[in-house]
Amino acid sequence: MNADLAEVLRPVKHVLIDFDGPICSVFAGLPAPEVAQRLRAALFSNGERASTSWESETDPLALLRRISIERPDLVAMADAALTRLEEEAVQLAHPTPGGETVLRACAESGRTVWLVSNNASSAIRAYLNARGLNSQVAGVFGRVPGDPASMKPSPRLLLDAMDVAGSVPAECVFIGDAVRDVEAGDAADVSTVGYANKPGKDSSLAAAGAVAVVGSMKVIADALT
Repeated sequence: MNADLAEVLRPVKHVLIDFDGPICSVFAGLPAPEVAQRLRAALFSNGERASTSWESETDPLALLRRISIERPDLVAMADAALTRLEEEAVQLAHPTPGGETVLRACAESGRTVWLVSNNASSAIRAYLNARGLNSQVAGVFGRVPGDPASMKPSPRLLLDAMDVAGSVPAECVFIGDAVRDVEAGDAADVSTVGYANKPGKDSSLAAAGAVAVVGSMKVIADALT
Protein backbone atom coordinates (compact mmCIF):
# COMPACT_ATOMS: atom_id res chain seq x y z
CA MET A 1 0.00 0.00 0.00
CA ASN A 2 2.89 2.36 0.71
CA ALA A 3 4.16 2.14 -2.87
CA ASP A 4 0.65 2.83 -4.15
CA LEU A 5 0.36 5.77 -1.77
CA ALA A 6 3.64 7.21 -3.03
CA GLU A 7 2.30 7.04 -6.57
CA VAL A 8 -0.91 8.76 -5.52
CA LEU A 9 1.06 11.57 -3.86
CA ARG A 10 3.74 12.02 -6.54
CA PRO A 11 1.84 14.57 -8.70
CA VAL A 12 0.27 16.36 -5.71
CA LYS A 13 1.12 20.02 -5.19
CA HIS A 14 -1.50 20.82 -2.58
CA VAL A 15 -2.39 18.61 0.39
CA LEU A 16 -5.85 19.22 1.83
CA ILE A 17 -6.20 17.77 5.34
CA ASP A 18 -9.09 17.38 7.74
CA PHE A 19 -8.34 18.82 11.19
CA ASP A 20 -10.11 16.69 13.80
CA GLY A 21 -8.50 13.26 13.44
CA PRO A 22 -5.51 13.67 11.13
CA ILE A 23 -4.02 16.65 12.99
CA CYS A 24 -5.43 16.32 16.50
CA SER A 25 -8.25 14.89 18.56
CA VAL A 26 -10.25 18.06 19.15
CA PHE A 27 -12.50 16.72 21.91
CA ALA A 28 -9.93 14.56 23.73
CA GLY A 29 -9.77 16.87 26.75
CA LEU A 30 -13.26 18.34 26.56
CA PRO A 31 -15.39 15.35 25.44
CA ALA A 32 -17.84 15.75 22.60
CA PRO A 33 -20.88 14.70 24.71
CA GLU A 34 -20.04 17.45 27.23
CA VAL A 35 -19.69 19.98 24.43
CA ALA A 36 -23.07 18.93 23.05
CA GLN A 37 -24.64 19.28 26.51
CA ARG A 38 -23.13 22.71 27.01
CA LEU A 39 -24.34 23.77 23.58
CA ARG A 40 -27.87 22.74 24.54
CA ALA A 41 -27.53 24.60 27.85
CA ALA A 42 -26.44 27.75 26.01
CA LEU A 43 -29.60 27.63 23.92
CA PHE A 44 -31.85 26.78 26.89
CA SER A 45 -30.52 29.79 28.80
CA ASN A 46 -32.22 31.89 26.15
CA GLY A 47 -35.57 30.25 26.83
CA GLU A 48 -35.46 27.70 24.03
CA ARG A 49 -36.76 24.15 24.42
CA ALA A 50 -35.00 21.10 23.06
CA SER A 51 -36.57 18.51 20.85
CA THR A 52 -36.06 14.82 21.68
CA SER A 53 -33.50 14.52 18.90
CA TRP A 54 -31.46 17.33 20.41
CA GLU A 55 -31.40 15.72 23.85
CA SER A 56 -30.06 12.41 22.55
CA GLU A 57 -27.33 13.82 20.28
CA THR A 58 -23.79 13.48 21.67
CA ASP A 59 -21.91 14.80 18.61
CA PRO A 60 -21.90 18.63 18.78
CA LEU A 61 -21.45 19.04 15.03
CA ALA A 62 -24.31 16.67 14.33
CA LEU A 63 -26.36 18.62 16.89
CA LEU A 64 -25.63 21.85 15.03
CA ARG A 65 -26.81 20.22 11.83
CA ARG A 66 -30.04 19.04 13.53
CA ILE A 67 -30.68 22.53 14.84
CA SER A 68 -30.21 23.99 11.37
CA ILE A 69 -32.87 21.63 10.02
CA GLU A 70 -35.40 21.91 12.84
CA ARG A 71 -34.83 25.50 14.00
CA PRO A 72 -32.98 27.50 11.35
CA ASP A 73 -33.76 30.66 13.32
CA LEU A 74 -31.35 29.42 16.02
CA VAL A 75 -28.44 28.51 13.75
CA ALA A 76 -26.47 31.73 14.15
CA MET A 77 -26.73 31.56 17.95
CA ALA A 78 -25.91 27.84 18.06
CA ASP A 79 -22.95 28.18 15.71
CA ALA A 80 -21.49 31.03 17.74
CA ALA A 81 -21.90 29.05 20.97
CA LEU A 82 -20.31 25.96 19.45
CA THR A 83 -17.42 28.02 18.11
CA ARG A 84 -16.65 29.26 21.62
CA LEU A 85 -16.76 25.69 22.92
CA GLU A 86 -14.44 24.48 20.15
CA GLU A 87 -12.00 27.26 20.95
CA GLU A 88 -11.99 25.99 24.53
CA ALA A 89 -11.70 22.36 23.44
CA VAL A 90 -8.62 22.84 21.24
CA GLN A 91 -6.69 24.10 24.25
CA LEU A 92 -7.03 20.54 25.62
CA ALA A 93 -6.80 18.71 22.29
CA HIS A 94 -4.36 15.82 21.86
CA PRO A 95 -2.03 16.01 18.83
CA THR A 96 -2.34 13.05 16.50
CA PRO A 97 0.90 11.04 16.30
CA GLY A 98 2.47 11.81 12.95
CA GLY A 99 0.08 14.66 12.15
CA GLU A 100 2.63 17.42 12.55
CA THR A 101 5.18 15.22 10.79
CA VAL A 102 2.92 15.29 7.73
CA LEU A 103 2.88 19.09 7.85
CA ARG A 104 6.68 19.19 7.93
CA ALA A 105 6.92 16.60 5.15
CA CYS A 106 4.68 18.74 2.96
CA ALA A 107 6.89 21.77 3.53
CA GLU A 108 10.07 19.79 2.90
CA SER A 109 8.69 18.37 -0.34
CA GLY A 110 7.48 21.75 -1.62
CA ARG A 111 3.77 21.10 -1.15
CA THR A 112 1.28 23.46 0.47
CA VAL A 113 -1.14 22.43 3.21
CA TRP A 114 -4.77 23.53 3.45
CA LEU A 115 -6.84 22.48 6.44
CA VAL A 116 -10.43 21.70 5.47
CA SER A 117 -12.66 20.97 8.43
CA ASN A 118 -16.18 21.01 9.81
CA ASN A 119 -14.75 22.70 12.89
CA ALA A 120 -14.70 26.47 13.31
CA SER A 121 -11.80 28.25 11.61
CA SER A 122 -11.06 30.32 14.70
CA ALA A 123 -10.64 27.17 16.80
CA ILE A 124 -8.32 25.63 14.20
CA ARG A 125 -6.19 28.77 14.08
CA ALA A 126 -6.05 28.87 17.88
CA TYR A 127 -4.66 25.32 17.89
CA LEU A 128 -2.11 26.10 15.18
CA ASN A 129 -0.99 29.21 17.04
CA ALA A 130 -0.61 27.34 20.33
CA ARG A 131 1.48 24.65 18.64
CA GLY A 132 3.57 27.03 16.53
CA LEU A 133 2.25 25.55 13.28
CA ASN A 134 0.91 28.61 11.50
CA SER A 135 3.81 28.84 9.09
CA GLN A 136 3.24 25.29 7.90
CA VAL A 137 -0.38 25.82 6.83
CA ALA A 138 -1.23 27.93 3.77
CA GLY A 139 -4.92 28.29 4.62
CA VAL A 140 -7.73 27.23 6.92
CA PHE A 141 -11.23 26.44 5.67
CA GLY A 142 -13.58 25.70 8.54
CA ARG A 143 -17.36 25.58 8.28
CA VAL A 144 -18.93 28.79 7.06
CA PRO A 145 -20.29 30.61 10.17
CA GLY A 146 -24.03 30.19 10.45
CA ASP A 147 -24.14 27.75 7.52
CA PRO A 148 -23.88 24.11 8.67
CA ALA A 149 -24.74 23.03 5.11
CA SER A 150 -21.17 24.01 4.20
CA MET A 151 -19.84 21.12 6.28
CA LYS A 152 -18.64 17.90 4.69
CA PRO A 153 -19.91 15.77 2.98
CA SER A 154 -20.58 18.97 1.05
CA PRO A 155 -17.61 19.68 -1.27
CA ARG A 156 -17.88 23.42 -0.64
CA LEU A 157 -14.90 23.82 1.66
CA LEU A 158 -12.67 21.69 -0.57
CA LEU A 159 -13.69 23.71 -3.61
CA ASP A 160 -13.03 26.96 -1.72
CA ALA A 161 -9.56 25.74 -0.73
CA MET A 162 -8.68 24.76 -4.29
CA ASP A 163 -9.96 28.09 -5.56
CA VAL A 164 -7.72 30.05 -3.20
CA ALA A 165 -4.80 27.72 -4.00
CA GLY A 166 -5.38 28.38 -7.69
CA SER A 167 -5.32 24.65 -8.22
CA VAL A 168 -7.26 21.85 -9.90
CA PRO A 169 -8.32 18.48 -8.45
CA ALA A 170 -5.55 16.55 -10.22
CA GLU A 171 -2.93 18.54 -8.28
CA CYS A 172 -4.56 17.87 -4.91
CA VAL A 173 -5.19 15.10 -2.44
CA PHE A 174 -7.45 15.15 0.61
CA ILE A 175 -6.62 13.32 3.84
CA GLY A 176 -9.57 12.51 6.09
CA ASP A 177 -10.68 10.00 8.70
CA ALA A 178 -14.41 9.77 8.00
CA VAL A 179 -16.68 8.50 5.25
CA ARG A 180 -18.06 12.02 4.88
CA ASP A 181 -14.53 13.15 3.99
CA VAL A 182 -14.33 10.61 1.19
CA GLU A 183 -17.78 11.65 -0.01
CA ALA A 184 -16.76 15.32 -0.01
CA GLY A 185 -13.58 14.50 -1.90
CA ASP A 186 -15.53 12.51 -4.46
CA ALA A 187 -17.98 15.38 -4.94
CA ALA A 188 -15.06 17.78 -5.45
CA ASP A 189 -13.31 15.29 -7.78
CA VAL A 190 -10.34 15.06 -5.39
CA SER A 191 -8.73 11.75 -4.45
CA THR A 192 -8.99 11.01 -0.74
CA VAL A 193 -6.52 9.12 1.43
CA GLY A 194 -8.28 7.61 4.41
CA TYR A 195 -6.77 7.73 7.88
CA ALA A 196 -8.20 4.80 9.82
CA ASN A 197 -7.65 5.89 13.42
CA LYS A 198 -10.21 3.49 14.90
CA PRO A 199 -10.99 -0.22 14.41
CA GLY A 200 -13.26 -0.85 11.45
CA LYS A 201 -12.59 2.45 9.75
CA ASP A 202 -10.24 0.89 7.21
CA SER A 203 -13.03 -1.11 5.60
CA SER A 204 -15.58 1.72 5.71
CA LEU A 205 -13.14 4.24 4.22
CA ALA A 206 -12.13 1.81 1.49
CA ALA A 207 -15.76 1.01 0.72
CA ALA A 208 -16.51 4.72 0.44
CA GLY A 209 -13.86 5.05 -2.25
CA ALA A 210 -10.63 6.19 -0.59
CA VAL A 211 -7.73 5.65 -3.00
CA ALA A 212 -5.58 4.43 -0.12
CA VAL A 213 -6.14 3.79 3.58
CA VAL A 214 -3.46 4.06 6.27
CA GLY A 215 -3.45 3.40 9.99
CA SER A 216 -0.78 5.97 10.78
CA MET A 217 -0.18 9.54 9.67
CA LYS A 218 3.54 8.81 9.66
CA VAL A 219 2.96 6.48 6.71
CA ILE A 220 1.69 9.49 4.76
CA ALA A 221 4.67 11.61 5.85
CA ASP A 222 7.08 8.90 4.66
CA ALA A 223 5.28 8.65 1.32
CA LEU A 224 5.42 12.41 0.84
CA THR A 225 9.19 12.43 1.15
